[in-house]
Amino acid sequence: MLEIASLRAGYGAIEVLRGVDLAVGAGEIVALLGSNGAGKSTLNNNVSGLYRPFGGTIRFDGHDIAGAPSTRIVEAGLVQVPEGRRVFPTLAVRDNLELGSYRRGKAARAQNLERVLAMFPRLKERLTQSAGTLSGGEQQMLAIGRGLMAEPRLLILDEPSLGLSPLLVEEMFGLIGQLNRQGLAILLVEQNVVQSLAIAHRAYVLENGRIALSGKASELAEHPDLRKSYLGH
Repeated sequence: MLEIASLRAGYGAIEVLRGVDLAVGAGEIVALLGSNGAGKSTLNNNVSGLYRPFGGTIRFDGHDIAGAPSTRIVEAGLVQVPEGRRVFPTLAVRDNLELGSYRRGKAARAQNLERVLAMFPRLKERLTQSAGTLSGGEQQMLAIGRGLMAEPRLLILDEPSLGLSPLLVEEMFGLIGQLNRQGLAILLVEQNVVQSLAIAHRAYVLENGRIALSGKASELAEHPDLRKSYLGH
């Protein structure tokens, strides 16, 4: 579904990504792992059309989307849940969710809202509450719910476990697995190496703007370089 080849990207004169190749197939969870500053968010922002890459190609469903308007990319079904949740704090939970269908999924908004609320019962209890008054975990649920309102064909999750308690992290990864079992392709961008590799089919490790390792998630979990760099043994 998503094919990235020789992607070079950055900000101004600063090149952050130096020739990245990455692919996500239909029905896959693909993990993109890396520490802070490795270039993960830069890749997301270029895939989502927020920036125009310096070079290389980004194709979604066979169509070139490099530098395309972000609105068109969302309309095609490629939806990102950004790092830091980015909910609209002064708007009610319901309004935040309904805004998710602004560009895509409008016709089935009511059914999608029911589905999201069934998935996140805590949001159902807080529909009229301002999003800014929710806990961090609830805001993360809201951000994912808002993304699902757009009927994504490929969902990019940028650091969904960041800042959550261990219990909520377990819940979040359980939810990601559940969404994938329903047929949703997911690009999971994370620093949480152990749990990401446990649910992903394949994974890439990004270091200093380049792919340092890639392969089946189960094999990467045992890779000595990855264990040494990220797991301390």
